[in-house]
Amino acid sequence: MIRADRLITDCRLATMTECDEPYGAIDDGALLIADGRIVFAGPRADLPPHEAAATDHLDGRWVTPGLIDCHTHLVFGGDRSGEFEQRLEGATYEEIARAGGGIVSSVAATRAASEDDLYASALTRLAGLTATGVTTLEIKSGYGLDRDSELKMLRVARRIGREAGVRVRTSYLGLHAVPPEHRADRARYVDKAVDDILPAAHAEGLVDAVDAYCEPIAFSTDEVGRLFDRARALGLPVKLHADQLSDSGGAELAARHHALSADHIEHTTEPGVRAMAQAGVVAVLLPGAYLMLRETTPPPVALLRRHGVAMALATDCNPGTSPLASMTAALNLACVQFRLTPEEALAGATRVAAKALGLQDEAGTLAPGKAADLAVWDIERPAELCYWLGKPLLHRRYVAGVARG
Repeated sequence: MIRADRLITDCRLATMTECDEPYGAIDDGALLIADGRIVFAGPRADLPPHEAAATDHLDGRWVTPGLIDCHTHLVFGGDRSGEFEQRLEGATYEEIARAGGGIVSSVAATRAASEDDLYASALTRLAGLTATGVTTLEIKSGYGLDRDSELKMLRVARRIGREAGVRVRTSYLGLHAVPPEHRADRARYVDKAVDDILPAAHAEGLVDAVDAYCEPIAFSTDEVGRLFDRARALGLPVKLHADQLSDSGGAELAARHHALSADHIEHTTEPGVRAMAQAGVVAVLLPGAYLMLRETTPPPVALLRRHGVAMALATDCNPGTSPLASMTAALNLACVQFRLTPEEALAGATRVAAKALGLQDEAGTLAPGKAADLAVWDIERPAELCYWLGKPLLHRRYVAGVARG
C-alpha cells in the first residue's frame, strides 16, 4: 500500500520520457506524490493500491513536467527599453555604448540597487516565466562585475529560490564583460574574477555552476580556460556562452572542460558540434536573443541532430539582447526560427534543460523518484504549447507537490 500526499487523476500525461510514444504520452493517466516526489506516473488503470490525503481531478487536462528555463539573467538593475527605442530610431550600438549605455548602464544600475530592489524587480520578470509553466530556472550573475555586486546578485538569486515558489540554480558569470574601471587593465580584472570573486562566492555557498562569455568582444579561450580550471578545482561544473557572434572555438573549449552546456552556438561549425557530441555537452538554443539581434545565421540544428547533441532551449531573459519573459514564447520561437519540432522544443524545455543544469536525476520528466514539479495545461494536444503566442494556457503549477498559481 502506497501512502501518498496527493493523487492527481483524470488527466493526460506528457511524461517526456524517451520512448516510442511521442511526448511519452499517456492518454488516461495518474500521478501519486509523496514527500514532494513522484511515486507513480502511468496509466490510471495501473494505479497501485494506495491511500492519498488529497485527490485532484483535472478534467482531462494535460500534465507535463514543469518547464525549466536553463539560461537566464533574471537579476539586474534598471532596464534598457530607452536604448531599444534609440536603436529603432537609427542609433548604433557603438553610439549608445559611447554615451554610457549598453552593458555599462546595466552594471551601473545593478551596482546602485539594493538587494531588496533587485529582488522586487526580478519578481516582475519571474511572474511571466511562472505564468508560462516554469518551475525551475537558472539565474546568472554578471551585471555586477565587482566582488560586492556579484555576490549581491547571487544572494538575490538564492532568495528567489527560497521564497518565490521556484527551484533556482545559480551561475557565476564574472567573465561577462570588462567593467569600465578595468578597461585599461583587463588582465587585472580577469585575475580578480578568477582568484577573488569566484572563491568568495563559492565560500558563501552561492554558486552552483560557473559561466563565461567567450567571444573576441568579450573574453579569450585562454582567459576562460583559467576561470574554468579554477571552477573545476572548487568542484563546480561549467557552462559557456559560445560562438554566438563568431566561430571562436567556444564549442571546443566547452567540450575540453566537459561543460554542462554550450549556449547560443549560432556560429559553431561541424568540428565544434562533433566535440560537443563526444563530451556530452548540451546545446542550449536561445531564440529570444536571435530575434532581438536580428541574426541571420541560426544554430546548426541539422548538425546537432546528425551528431546526436541534445538540444535545450531557454529565454536568455536579460535587459539588453533578450527581454523575453515567457517560456511558451521561447518554445514558439524555437520552432519558427530554428525549425525544431514541437516535441523537440518541449523536450528542450524539460528533459534536456534538466540535463543542461545537471538536474537530470531530479527534474525534467514525469517518472518515479523525480521531484513533483508539474505544469497543468488547458490544451488539447502538447503541440499547442509551441503554437500559441500570447494565449494563456497554464491551469496550475505544482512545485515539490505543492499547488501553485
